Amino acid sequence: MRYPLDFTDSFETTLLFWMSRYLHSKLNSLSNRQVKDPKALAEVIGRLRISAKTMDELALLAKKARNAGLIGINTYYKPLEKLYGYLSALGLASMREIDEELISDFLASATAGLSDATKKNYRIAMINFFGYIDKQNGDDDGTAHHFGIELKNWGGLRGKSGTKLPAYMQESEVERFLQAIETYPFRADVAVRNRLLIKLILFTGIRVGEALQLGEKDLIPEGDVYLIRITGKGNKARVVMIRRSHIQSYLREWLAIKPCNSALLFCNKKGTPLTQAYVSRTVEKILMSAGIRKEKNGAHMLRHTFATLLYLKKKDLVLVQEALGHASLDTSRIYTHFDKERLKEAAGVMDEIAKESS
Repeated sequence: MRYPLDFTDSFETTLLFWMSRYLHSKLNSLSNRQVKDPKALAEVIGRLRISAKTMDELALLAKKARNAGLIGINTYYKPLEKLYGYLSALGLASMREIDEELISDFLASATAGLSDATKKNYRIAMINFFGYIDKQNGDDDGTAHHFGIELKNWGGLRGKSGTKLPAYMQESEVERFLQAIETYPFRADVAVRNRLLIKLILFTGIRVGEALQLGEKDLIPEGDVYLIRITGKGNKARVVMIRRSHIQSYLREWLAIKPCNSALLFCNKKGTPLTQAYVSRTVEKILMSAGIRKEKNGAHMLRHTFATLLYLKKKDLVLVQEALGHASLDTSRIYTHFDKERLKEAAGVMDEIAKESS
């Protein structure tokens, strides 16, 4: 049976559901030759089928399975335990916000100081967990979300560096996407808000969560730009800019009608904060209307697009790091892989030698 990716309205509850289902599948695949208490194991399997309610309960079920004789369960449970704590602290609203970059960030922090063998176990656990969800999730219309977590070049292991190349839009696709933002048939009460929000993300590269935390006072007019105060991961503050001409009319209209119950810039019609899942679904709909398909079609792809085009136009990696709020320059370095001019230089290194030998 397939389940919706965001099984409940609560991200933590949904994550626990998928972890429970995954561990249930692993219990059925592990060798049972050393099982000493079949009754206890059957109880654990039955409980995992309907999902643990808390992480403490999931920990207890994993312990009971181990005590019953399935010692190998810890190889799968321990990485999930740390993943749950890491993702819960980020305040995510949807499983769709998880991508390879986020899991690489998790592994970098969760496995620091561990042996290479343990790091490999964590990597395999992440690939298997999200691979399981890839196969088991599905909506009523027959579509399914695909994480595609591979971590082929995760840099946590000695002798390896880099991460999977992110999906992004080329300039011609950005032009089509911008046109689609203007023409997409939004409901009248959300059209101005959605266009303002999506343009803010695309033109500044800020994270979706960062955009949704913005208050009215965080947009400061200065000449022909707005200075935007951002609170990023770990409560780190930075400033980004956007041309006033890109958002001025939408911002003026939205401020005149917004029903927010607080100083937040963006909210729903009830006055409460928007969710990241809603923003990602909105971006996906606009992309589809523009005929643009990428491996990752959510709102985070807009951030990758901004970063890629910024590097290709300015060739300044430090600028990319500062604009995106990356803690490490290594995180920003992935965008250099899209520099075709640099790759052409590498491709021509043997040209002179080839001419002399011909």
